[in-house]
Amino acid sequence: MSIAAVSSRPGQVLADLLPASRAKDAAFVLGGAALTGIAAQIAVPVPGSPVPVTGQTFAALLVGTALGARRGFLSLAVYALVGMAGMPWFAEAGSGLAAPSLGYVLGMLLAATVVGALARRGGDRSVLRTAGTMVLGSAIIYAIGVPYLAAATGMSLTQAVAAGFTPFLIGDVLKAALAMGALPTAWKLLDR
Repeated sequence: MSIAAVSSRPGQVLADLLPASRAKDAAFVLGGAALTGIAAQIAVPVPGSPVPVTGQTFAALLVGTALGARRGFLSLAVYALVGMAGMPWFAEAGSGLAAPSLGYVLGMLLAATVVGALARRGGDRSVLRTAGTMVLGSAIIYAIGVPYLAAATGMSLTQAVAAGFTPFLIGDVLKAALAMGALPTAWKLLDR
């Protein structure tokens, strides 16, 4: 049975369109972690900030919406734990517990879970719903990442916002626009 032959139902995420199995779930979880690690290597330094612009947040939000809350959480948990244990797959081949950007990784863990839950409720089926889902996911990442950045570097909260939030807004709008096109389109193609 092909994916296209499966009709989507309310309460499903994209990953649910394949036949259920533990092996498939494990592959999705590991694949989501790997995708996030690979996307983190697409990094552009930001002058004056210890945090680069990466593809990592986009991957984390896509993993959450495509896999759902449970598998999205597990994917980002694997990504975070393996990176904290020393695998150099955080941004710019970083790893460990001392990175000032670790708060963003922890935020991605929660964000993937929340956007996965929203996707299960149709948060990725239309352009406007996907926009809201991505904005909320990004807000969660910043809500954890920016205060962590301030604590890890000794910056004031105002300085952390200037270094770890403001320079990333344009990129986040572009990432949300990509998701707003990709996710609803995937559902429309699969519903044919």
